[in-house]
Parts: sequence; structure tokens; C-alpha cells
Amino acid sequence: MINIRAVEVEPMERPRAIHVVYAKWCPHCVPTTVEPLERRAEELGIPCFLHDIDTDEVKLADDLVEKYGDWSSDYVIPQVFLEQSDGKFEHVLTGSSRGVTFTKSLVENLLASGPLAKSRP
Repeated sequence: MINIRAVEVEPMERPRAIHVVYAKWCPHCVPTTVEPLERRAEELGIPCFLHDIDTDEVKLADDLVEKYGDWSSDYVIPQVFLEQSDGKFEHVLTGSSRGVTFTKSLVENLLASGPLAKSRP
């Protein structure tokens, strides 16, 4: 006999903002990650903050990755974070060292489901 029980799940909250740690020279970042996330942020009416590791943003970028992401002294980019309405950050993506095609697939999956999906059930 199989016992099935329904569980109520709270719908995922839309984030307050998207944060992308990236570098302009990185093909995993531009256009692979930055452009689709900027478009989705615009569609959702939320800001997309870009933290370029080769500018004055490096300290904030490093802090985000060290606190919430996949940290090492030479961390992988891009890394994507969702800022929630309560101010908490959630790490949702790190680029793939296996190649740009893999990073592109990760970005597509991120945009297809979860809090960044266009339409949710």
C-alpha cells in the first residue's frame, strides 16, 4: 500500500534584486550570463546589479562571494545572487569551468524555473 500525503508548499517569492559578480572580458559572463539576467530583471521589474571584479566594485563582489557564494581566492565567475525582500542573499549560480556551453545551460535552467521564471505555477 502506498500512502500519499499532500504537502502545501509556499510559493517562491520574487527577489528584490539580482546581483551578478562578473568581468567584462569573461565569455561566461558577457554575454552568456549578464545579458539574459538583465533582460529578465527588466521583465520582472527588479534591478540587476553588476559587480565587475576589475573595477572599484571588486570589494563588494568579493564580499558577496565570500559570504554567500563559492569562495576561493581565485573564485570562478560569474556568480549570481538573489537579494530577497528581507535583505538576505541567496547564491543561485556559479559559472561552469567545463565551458561556456555549460554556463549557458545553467543560466537557461535558472531562468526556466524558480523565482526568476517568467510564469510560475
